[in-house]
Amino acid sequence: MAVFKSSIVLRFAQLGALAASVVFMGSSAAQSNNEQIAERLKPIGEVCLAGQSCARAGAAPMAAVSAAPAAASGEFDVEQTYQTSCNVCHASGMAGAPKFDDNAEWAKRLADKGLDMLVANAISGINAMPPRGMCMTCSDDNIAALVEYISGHGQ
Repeated sequence: MAVFKSSIVLRFAQLGALAASVVFMGSSAAQSNNEQIAERLKPIGEVCLAGQSCARAGAAPMAAVSAAPAAASGEFDVEQTYQTSCNVCHASGMAGAPKFDDNAEWAKRLADKGLDMLVANAISGINAMPPRGMCMTCSDDNIAALVEYISGHGQ
């Protein structure tokens, strides 16, 4: 009878240990699962706009990255900005953009609309051209200089 009682006690102890391990494993699996979900849901990056400080130290603001060639010289470089921001459309005439070297087309546009209207259209966007073209860090004065350069008045 003593052997029988000890085997029952042993069985209860084993079942108790098994139940405890299942509970422990379940809670650690749930914690691991929650961590995996949190990892999948975390943002992959952040947007830093010109003039704002980024949430993470060491992250360079977008303006500092985009305007690096102009910032290196200390002033706005019309030719460099044209090559990096305007050349794709204005060299090929993509989506109806007037070509850089098409003096007749630019003369017609200047006669019809005037330089001020061309600059205003470049700032706000027109037809397939997005606002500010592809130069999101350009000031209004930079855009005006680009329009003069592309239309032949800045050369």
